[in-house]
Amino acid sequence: MAIKQLISSRKVSSQEDLLALLDSEGYQITQATLSRDLKYLKVAKVPDPETGYRYVIPESAVKQEEENSHDEFPVSGVESIEFSGQMAIMKTRPGFANGIASVIDSHGPYEILGTIAGDDSILIISREGISKTDVINALSLFMPGLKEKIL
Repeated sequence: MAIKQLISSRKVSSQEDLLALLDSEGYQITQATLSRDLKYLKVAKVPDPETGYRYVIPESAVKQEEENSHDEFPVSGVESIEFSGQMAIMKTRPGFANGIASVIDSHGPYEILGTIAGDDSILIISREGISKTDVINALSLFMPGLKEKIL
């Protein structure tokens, strides 16, 4: 996940700094989405002698994620994603759609109103006014490698 990598590798002291770093990495997300993702990741601010404060990911959150890792699962089952208006069809390997839709729904990105899964495809409906890029960026935060699957 890009947020974790940036927080782990740099001294990030504010959401504005983190948004700028994410933007430089090609992720364009809103402050509201970032705030929700930071809460989901259980990111904390700790005192830092150089910057005043900096973001850290608690060890317990890292260990829990390692135990419940889904890093490879979602993207390994995705074959393609194609957009039409406020909807997208994500094609998956047979039997993977329900699991991947569950991962998407459990992360609850603001940009996505909901999903409907079959056996090998997922209908993704984005919120009004949300662009294809916003949806891809939101999904890429917890599904690294998804950008290569876009048709």
